[in-house]
Amino acid sequence: MGLFRRSSETPATDDARTRRLLDRADGAFQHGPTTGLDADFESVVMEGLMTDKAAPIYPPTDHGYPRR
Repeated sequence: MGLFRRSSETPATDDARTRRLLDRADGAFQHGPTTGLDADFESVVMEGLMTDKAAPIYPPTDHGYPRR
């Protein structure tokens, strides 16, 4: 699920980190939001965690950005 992976990571490492993030978000939001702002924040965070759409590749292929 992760979009960015360090060169030394494996897909299993990335998957484990994503699962920990989802578990902690679930715990953080186990109680209902108390305000509209809380509800909006929870909605945005969960949408970001649960999306199944991959982000476009960045930087674009013919970019002119300096390389690391």
